[in-house]
Amino acid sequence: MPSLATQDEIQVYELHKTLLQSWNDKDSAAFADHFAHECLCVGFDGTEYTTATEIEAGLAEIFRSHLVASYVSKVRSARRIDAVTVVLRAVAGMIPPGQNTLRTDRNAIQVMVTCVIEGRWRIVSFQNTPARFDGRPDDQRTLTRELQELIPKTVGRRAAA
Repeated sequence: MPSLATQDEIQVYELHKTLLQSWNDKDSAAFADHFAHECLCVGFDGTEYTTATEIEAGLAEIFRSHLVASYVSKVRSARRIDAVTVVLRAVAGMIPPGQNTLRTDRNAIQVMVTCVIEGRWRIVSFQNTPARFDGRPDDQRTLTRELQELIPKTVGRRAAA
């Protein structure tokens, strides 16, 4: 975890962690529950969702019809904007089912904007942008190495069992 200044920023860090765990668990309802009812979520492929209900329905279909990769991520920063808003920046990679290496073409930069709504931190905007680093293959390799180091060596064996 990066050095965070406040308890609120730590809670936002945990929100990001549980969001990605919801994806890894293929739990569309839990994933959507992290969002404000009206929100913006832009997926890796550019799909836009504007409500938590749309997110849940869209992900439920994805989880039903695809074998999805699991996230591994690292938070770069969480910064308070005002009394009720924190912006989190992270990098993420995806591990295909049954494997223990990243699909480098799925590395991403994530930006998550959160607000306190009815006493709870909620995501109001989440952007998951491909980290292609056009013309900069060294940057792509550096990010991949950094994310690969986060993968437990038992991931592939456990997923394949």
